[in-house]
Amino acid sequence: MSRSPQIVRTMPALRRALDGLRARKATLALVPTMGALHDGHVSLVRLAKRRADKVVVSIFVNPTQFAPTEDFGSYPRTWKEDVAKLAAEQVDAIWHPDAKAMYPDGFATRIVPEGAASAGLEDRFRPHFFGGVATVVAKLFTQCRPDVAVFGEKDFQQLRVVTQLSRDLDLGVRVIGSRTVRERDGLAMSSRNVYLSPEERRVAPTLYRTMKEIAGRIRAGNRIEAAVAGGAELITDAGFVLDYLEVRHAETLAPIASSRNGSKQELKDGPLRILVAAKLGKTRLIDNIGV
Repeated sequence: MSRSPQIVRTMPALRRALDGLRARKATLALVPTMGALHDGHVSLVRLAKRRADKVVVSIFVNPTQFAPTEDFGSYPRTWKEDVAKLAAEQVDAIWHPDAKAMYPDGFATRIVPEGAASAGLEDRFRPHFFGGVATVVAKLFTQCRPDVAVFGEKDFQQLRVVTQLSRDLDLGVRVIGSRTVRERDGLAMSSRNVYLSPEERRVAPTLYRTMKEIAGRIRAGNRIEAAVAGGAELITDAGFVLDYLEVRHAETLAPIASSRNGSKQELKDGPLRILVAAKLGKTRLIDNIGV
């Protein structure tokens, strides 16, 4: 039988809840989310439970990471369903502040990340995004004081940014990446998948299939540049508007220099990651895989 997690909405209530959870020196994991939870989020919670004694899940649709033209107002919000899912996973507490609690009157501090946040991927198309992410994650880490925090690999650049953030600011939080959870046809689970029409949903797995094909060609010795060019053509022919399709160093997100010796030399430059972002109708999808 699932038990209801403690739901807290104010900082005083959060402090009291955390004091109770940390009794007997229990370790604490945080899973930051924006709600609209799916099986991918559930996998984050299950990993958090394996890594700590107690688990807190935050649900906060962060306005500072949305541009005025983006979907903040229409972003899926499924509070009752989210609580039921978290109760079934026996989460200990849900941190559910409103914007006023997170950004009270007079709030004037922003974090401006560099490094992976300026790699020329998501930041090239959403220049506001990582400043909003870094600021809210820093607040969540200092509010909840977790030992570990779990993020999904689907947002791979974000994972690299928050890992660097915790390390650079000595926040004392170990950031753990969790593998991307996919539908049976390969589409990465995302709260925004609900925006897809039935026809778009049929086409959407093209991104994953194409990345797998690119990875296979690189491992077989094809030049990265040629493999990516062929993949970009497949994606656009399927009806996507491509923002980027790139192979980067998996740890630094630095571009991979072309080599006359082909992909065998390029593979030696370090672990590689294929990253893609593309619009299908009105829905923007992102995904990535390792090579």
